[in-house]
Amino acid sequence: MSELKFDVAGIGNALVDVIANADDAFLSAQSIQKGGMTLIDADRADALYGAMGTAIESSGGSCANTIAGLASLGGTGAFFGKVKKDQLGDVFVHDIKTLGVAFPSKIATGGVPTGRCLVLVTPDAERSMSTFLGAAQNLTPDDIDADVIKASAVTYMEGYLWDQQGAKDAFLKAAKIAREAGRVVSLTLSDSFCVDRFRSEFRNLVKNEIDLLFANESELLSLYETTSFDDALAQLRKECKHAAVTRSANGAVILADGEAHKVAADKVEKVVDTTGAGDLFAAGFLYGFARQMSPVKCGQYGAMAAAEIISHYGPRPLVSLKELAAQKGL
Repeated sequence: MSELKFDVAGIGNALVDVIANADDAFLSAQSIQKGGMTLIDADRADALYGAMGTAIESSGGSCANTIAGLASLGGTGAFFGKVKKDQLGDVFVHDIKTLGVAFPSKIATGGVPTGRCLVLVTPDAERSMSTFLGAAQNLTPDDIDADVIKASAVTYMEGYLWDQQGAKDAFLKAAKIAREAGRVVSLTLSDSFCVDRFRSEFRNLVKNEIDLLFANESELLSLYETTSFDDALAQLRKECKHAAVTRSANGAVILADGEAHKVAADKVEKVVDTTGAGDLFAAGFLYGFARQMSPVKCGQYGAMAAAEIISHYGPRPLVSLKELAAQKGL
């Protein structure tokens, strides 16, 4: 077995987030589904960007946010994602490397521009996303470095990426390398929108490829086409060895070797923006998982990281999660 160098190797959409406040009337006027994620083309991205108010721009992408959170905890990570050699691409690469995260992917010199996610946050802290994938959708198996996968305790992929065939092939290649190296393969379902589109494929992945699944309650219900959380959890328990299912203010349920463990959500004085909550829960959980902590302890790390992220705008920590964990006695 290769020597471990990374806690997690993430595979996901390399995007720059553009986050702005909006009210329900604006969402309605722009025909945006509240609380969901919609894929848009370049023209729509330009039009919506022009209609948005003052915005915060920062490197993002679901899996990249998770790896950033892992780094904030003191973990070691690598990230595979596609950007173009343009202004936003340069920003993304600079940001991820500044965090101490390895970025072994090849940078495109032609084709569509670097992708961006336009996030509108309503007063109830709900976020609605319109995503132009751009170069991110052009990830292929050639972008996967086998040595990095072999040297990572966990290979983690975001469901958002499960759209283009090249990206699917990239993940399946990485999963095969990870399994042969005795490593853990993990997936986050990302969004009910993704589950609705790829339910049968995700079910097949969960049964045959995935050791550790991340999902929120609505994604899990969609995956198993039921309105009963208990029924969905029972089905998941049969199909996946490890799982972390978040339930917003109701905390999370952790499945480990057939046993279910409940973890309470950390209290937050005021929820400002839920963007990145699931990403950061995964970051905390994976940090603990890579260190073979107990299921409950992994969940507590996840709850702490998620609470920090929803207390401010933006999908990445504003404080050191490692120091925050120490303050909380984790």
